[in-house]
Amino acid sequence: MLSASLSPPASVEAAAAAANTLAIYVHWPFCRSKCPYCDFNSHVRDSIDEERWCRAYLAQLLHFAGDFPKRPVGSVFFGGGTPSTMQPSTAASILDRIARLWPIDPNVEVSLEANPSTAEAERFSAFRTAGIGRLSIGVQALDDEALRLLGRGHTAAEALAAIELAAAIFPRFSFDLIWGRPGQQPAAWRAELARASSLANDHISVYQLTIEPGTAFHRRGVATVDEDNGAEMHLLTRDMLLARGFPAYEVSNHARPGSECRHNVAIWQGADYVGVGPGAHGRIGKGHCRTLATSGIRSPERWLTAIEAGSDGLAERIRLEPDERRTELLLTGLRLTGGVDRARFLSQTGQQPEGAVDGQALAWLTDAGFIEHDAAGLRATPAGLLRLNAVLAALLA
Repeated sequence: MLSASLSPPASVEAAAAAANTLAIYVHWPFCRSKCPYCDFNSHVRDSIDEERWCRAYLAQLLHFAGDFPKRPVGSVFFGGGTPSTMQPSTAASILDRIARLWPIDPNVEVSLEANPSTAEAERFSAFRTAGIGRLSIGVQALDDEALRLLGRGHTAAEALAAIELAAAIFPRFSFDLIWGRPGQQPAAWRAELARASSLANDHISVYQLTIEPGTAFHRRGVATVDEDNGAEMHLLTRDMLLARGFPAYEVSNHARPGSECRHNVAIWQGADYVGVGPGAHGRIGKGHCRTLATSGIRSPERWLTAIEAGSDGLAERIRLEPDERRTELLLTGLRLTGGVDRARFLSQTGQQPEGAVDGQALAWLTDAGFIEHDAAGLRATPAGLLRLNAVLAALLA
């Protein structure tokens, strides 16, 4: 069985840049209910034949083995959907298949997203035994009124109990919060964030609520906080968590140094990764400036039927043009506070990062204090991260 790392490596940079490591993302598309803000590929089903689904995941992993022969696996991430609704034995079988198909890096990070409801928290010990070493809990809020607004299926008391249980069972854990909720004020967010940071171990994620087309919130016309309050809460979040030992390493993610999510950092930096499950995306490096983008069939039932018929379960496997790959690496890399590493970008694309952006926009954004570029690379300043979407739109116009 693939065993989870009990402690982070000396630095996240060493883990993310470890020679030739491969990341594996496993998408479990099922949830007990659909949150009104969620636009992920998640689905509610009355019943699931989990043994059948497990066989399909094992089969798709086998399809991918030929794309990455002998590549050491540096991270596995079970996302969703709600992976904590799967049986721990399913996770164990998937990890066992991965360990049989690929060598495992000694510092492998194995993460699983979980909801904090009592029913799912009761499985935490079994997931740890299955090989999960890092739990990411979808808390989202620490008061019951906000949880009801967000359509969550747990109470604040259950969230607190799940955090306490995770701390006792897992070597590493994190939890998510959502800010910018309708009617939320900076003072209330400050108090909630102070409480949350006192509960966090080495990592905490804080996401601004966005209203995406196709979601229940969008259909209802739900509005988030106004721009001024939103900017104040963003700065408050950054400063409070930094003061408590959780500096931002990405727009929405904060961690004690060395405790960043190694899987996500690897993806944002452009590492190769396998995407397993319905709708899961992947990237397959095929040499200098040659990358294949894969995506799984989005419908769970269609994906399952295709796998059982002997297919690889993919909706597409396309070659990214060099300009497309450069743009993708800039979009993900500039989300990191460390930005786009010059040497890595050059090795991945054959070009300096400045050559992949609009030169006039880069000059203006640099003069305005939104972008920095030096011998290390290209990065957004704190002011640039506050308005990252606009900065990216200008750079990549």
